[in-house]
Amino acid sequence: MAAAFGTSGLRGPAIDFTSELCKAYITAFLERCADEAEEKTAYVGADLRDSSPRIAGQVIAAIRAMGWQGVWAGNVPTPALAAYAMARKCPAIMITGSHIPETYNGIKFYRPDGEFLKEDEAPVRERAEAIMATGIPAESAETGEADPAIAEAYVARYVDAFGAGALNGYRIGIDLHSAVGRDLTVRIFTGLGAEIHPFRRVERFVAVDTEALDPEDIRRSRTMIAEHQLDAVISTDGDGDRPLVIDGTGRQINGDVLGMLTAKALGARTVVTPLSSTSAIEQSGWFARVDRTRIGSPYVVAGMAVGEDHPVVGFEANGGFLLQDAIDLPNGRLDPLPTRDAILPAVSGLVLARQQGKTLAELVATLPPRFMKADRVKDVPADKASVFLKSMETSRDARLSFDARIADPKAVSTLDGVRMELDNSDTVHFRQSGNAPEMRLYIETGAAETTEALLGELMVKLTAQFHG
Repeated sequence: MAAAFGTSGLRGPAIDFTSELCKAYITAFLERCADEAEEKTAYVGADLRDSSPRIAGQVIAAIRAMGWQGVWAGNVPTPALAAYAMARKCPAIMITGSHIPETYNGIKFYRPDGEFLKEDEAPVRERAEAIMATGIPAESAETGEADPAIAEAYVARYVDAFGAGALNGYRIGIDLHSAVGRDLTVRIFTGLGAEIHPFRRVERFVAVDTEALDPEDIRRSRTMIAEHQLDAVISTDGDGDRPLVIDGTGRQINGDVLGMLTAKALGARTVVTPLSSTSAIEQSGWFARVDRTRIGSPYVVAGMAVGEDHPVVGFEANGGFLLQDAIDLPNGRLDPLPTRDAILPAVSGLVLARQQGKTLAELVATLPPRFMKADRVKDVPADKASVFLKSMETSRDARLSFDARIADPKAVSTLDGVRMELDNSDTVHFRQSGNAPEMRLYIETGAAETTEALLGELMVKLTAQFHG
């Protein structure tokens, strides 16, 4: 897998991010957004992967070669970097591979007015390829000292809006692992009044996928919950744009459910979310409008931009929450942040539970009984993935051979992958990842145990399909 645009930025093996590639893509990106930038300043952040400092130095050198100022934000969450740059109408560049393995990395671009959209990809890629073809020499630079203002603004965003006592009385565990915003997460929840119990700080990068969590992560959190009588365990993926929330019973709250609760807490009228999110969103009746998109935050951003019934919010099945409009809360205002964020849904779920006099688990139990869960098969070549998806779409024999339960679906959607709705309203959704060589499988049924069982059974068959 060479470096290429996926569902969330430029991704590929870390070794592919050479100084030449970085210079070409940064040059092409800055050329594209130069007219919208209020000043020739670009903000740069990075996650905690071993390869990130090298790539960040190459990116800053490329920015300077363009005659721009490159401001090093340091190791901060992607939403912290994006929020700070957007507020100043400046572009931002985040070095991160998000949740994919450490041997990979990526560059995520932010235009002065928000996320880098799908319509931006082809012009930037073509211009970058033209630059690389000329053989223009590239170099690297030292990042220097990080500007602390970006991190401080992110902490203040939540403490100021929700208020210093918003989480008084809560006992919260924070799984630090190698999340880039781990220390800021502790500061935010402490600032909101919670009693914090941090654990598992590691120095080597750990790829945490909130949609396919390692069972050991759940066991570790359950041990902490039992030992400290915790109300919840909070964490994020590597770059801090996907939340992980485990309730006081030790059960993970799926990202789309967390998104529903957040949208409810914020008084949203329009929800924009991919087709992989739970159908409980519509069934709840909480929102005036629910618009479905392809999977990937750029599609959600594009959908939010045309929303007419405000406030408009968006979220993905991974839990990343996007805020199109400013929201006035009792203690302050949340400014728009139309890119994935992990802290807002983690805080909002707890706040809503408190408002309703319930635990998180009790709050989730009030929702329509729809249960979505996902997993993935790694190291799946794109050509094999494409053949498999086509067979699932077009061939009853192929579906029957894979599993008799999906042989005759009631409906098939190919908006993003192949999503099959069965006669009993369960859904089976195969999708090739846009960020890594993986085949994703999403299952939704009316009972958690049924979802777990069906996912497990089909994952065995999916794994055998590609690695049998």
